[in-house]
Amino acid sequence: MQRWLKGLLTLGLLTIPLWVFAQASLADSPVTRVDIDTGALRGSSALNVTAFKGIPYAAPPVGDNRWRAPQPVPPWQGVRDAHAFGPDCMQLPFAGDAAPPGAAPAEDCLYLNVWAPSDAIPEPDVERAPTRRPVLVWIHGGGYVNGGASTPLYDGSAFARDDVILVSFNYRLGRFGFFAHPALRQEQQSQTVPGNYAVMDQLAALGWVQRNIGAFGGDPDNVTIMGESAGGASVLDLTGSPAARGLFQRAVVMSGGGRALMGPMAELDQDRPERPSAETIGEHFAHRHGIQGQGAEALANLRQLPAEQIVDGLNMGTLMSSHEGPPTWTGGPIRDGELIPGPPERIYQAGLQQRVPMLIGTTDADLGFSAADSMDALLTPFGEDAERARALYDPEGSNDVKRAGMALGMDRMMTEPARFIADQVAASGEPVWRYRFSHVARQVRDTLPGAVHASELPYLFRTLETRYDQLDDSDRAMAWQLHRYVVNFARHGNPNGGGAPAWPLHTPLSHLMMDFTRDEGPVARQDPWRARLDLVERHLTPVTSP
Repeated sequence: MQRWLKGLLTLGLLTIPLWVFAQASLADSPVTRVDIDTGALRGSSALNVTAFKGIPYAAPPVGDNRWRAPQPVPPWQGVRDAHAFGPDCMQLPFAGDAAPPGAAPAEDCLYLNVWAPSDAIPEPDVERAPTRRPVLVWIHGGGYVNGGASTPLYDGSAFARDDVILVSFNYRLGRFGFFAHPALRQEQQSQTVPGNYAVMDQLAALGWVQRNIGAFGGDPDNVTIMGESAGGASVLDLTGSPAARGLFQRAVVMSGGGRALMGPMAELDQDRPERPSAETIGEHFAHRHGIQGQGAEALANLRQLPAEQIVDGLNMGTLMSSHEGPPTWTGGPIRDGELIPGPPERIYQAGLQQRVPMLIGTTDADLGFSAADSMDALLTPFGEDAERARALYDPEGSNDVKRAGMALGMDRMMTEPARFIADQVAASGEPVWRYRFSHVARQVRDTLPGAVHASELPYLFRTLETRYDQLDDSDRAMAWQLHRYVVNFARHGNPNGGGAPAWPLHTPLSHLMMDFTRDEGPVARQDPWRARLDLVERHLTPVTSP
C-alpha cells in the first residue's frame, strides 16, 4: 500500500462512506429559512449540510418565453419549500448517460440548487459578522442535449462539509437552448441577439449567485465556475464572453475541449461553405414541420409545436448518426458576435478571454472518434510525418486501427486542446494547473481501457456509491485527493495545501501535470504523451483571430 493511502487511512478519512450520509432523508430533518430577492425559501438540513433545491432563477421558458432571454421570476408570497429538485430541461433521455437525470424532463426547467454548511446560513435577528464561504458553480455536461442537475452523482454535500458552497443549475438543451430563425432576429433585435439561450441561462444563473448567494453565507467575490464535457466547454465560452466579466474569479475545465469540440461553430446569419448559418438550420427545422416564412406567424407556429417535436429525437445517441436531408441542429453554441464572439480557440489565441486562474484536464481514455478503416487512412493526413505517427500511436505494430484511431481522436478532440488552452492561460500571466485522470475504479478495471469520459465525476463529488457497488481503499483515497484539490482551488485559487501531494504549475516549457494514476495516487510528472500532442498540434489547421 502506498504511503499516500496509508496517510489517509491514518487520518480516518476512508472509513466513512460520506455519500451515504448525504442521502439521509432531508424531508424529515430540521428546516432552515433564507430570504432571497424573490421571496423566502425553506431548506432542509442533515449532518451539518443545508440543501435548497428547485429554486427558480428565471421564469418558465414556455409559451411566448420559448426562445427568449431568461425572464424575471415573479416574487412569491409566504415561504417556498425547497426540498425537491425542479424538472431537468427537456430532452430525450439517453440510456448510456454517465450522469442520468434524477428528475423528469420538462420545458419549465430553469431551477438551481444550493448546498451550504449549516453554520454558514445567517441566523435571523442574530448580530454577528458574517463569514463568507467560497462558492463553486457546477455546469453539467451532456453534449448540450442531455443531462441535468438532479442526478445523485452531483450531490453537493461533500463540498458543503468542506466549507464550500456548491450551486448547480439547469440550462436549456438542444433546440430549446440553441436555435435561430430570421423571425427571432426580427422580434428580438431591440432586446438581445437571439440564438444562444442556454448561454443566457448560464449567465442568468451566475447573476442570481451574485445577487443572492450572500443569503446562504457565500462570497459573491469568490466564485469558481466548473464544468465537464459540454459543461467544460461552457466554462470556456463563459471565460470568453464579455457578458460574463466579473461574474466569477476562477475556472475548472474538465474534458471541455478547447478547439472544435462539436465541430465548426455555426455563424448566426451567415452561411459558410463548411456549415450553413444557425438561421438557415432553424429554417430547415421549421420546414421539416411544415412551417414556412420568416415572420411573426412562422414564429408563433414554432412556439406552438409540442416540446417533444422540438426535441425531435435529438440526444447523445443520435448526435453522430447520419440524417437524411439538411441539418436541423446547430451542434451547440452559435457565434453571435456578442455573447459568443467566437470559438474558444480563437478567443484564447487572441488573448481576449477573461484572465482567471484555471484547472484544466482530461481523462486518459477520453472521447475520441475516427472514421478511418485502415492504418494508412488514419496516418495519411500526417504526410511526411506518417511514420512518426505510426510509431507513436501503434508502437507495438499491431495495426489495430480502432485502438490507434480512438487514441488519435481523443488527442485531437480533448487532450491537445486542453494543453493548448493551458498554454494560452499561462501566456496571459495567469496560473494554470493541468491534469490527467487515469484512475479506474477497481470494480470495472478489468473491463475498461482506461478512465473513460466523465469517470472522474463521482470522485470529484465524492459520490462513488452512486455508480459502484464495490469500492476499495484506492478508490476512496482518490476521491478524497481529487476533491481536496478542487476545494483548495475554490478557496484560494491554488489546488495545493492540506497535505495533498504538490501539484506544479503548467508552463509551455515544463509540460508538468498531475496524473491521477491507477495505483500510485496523484503523481506530478512531465506529460508522457508530449510527443503525440506536439505532432497533433503541428498538423492542425491554423486559425485566425476573431
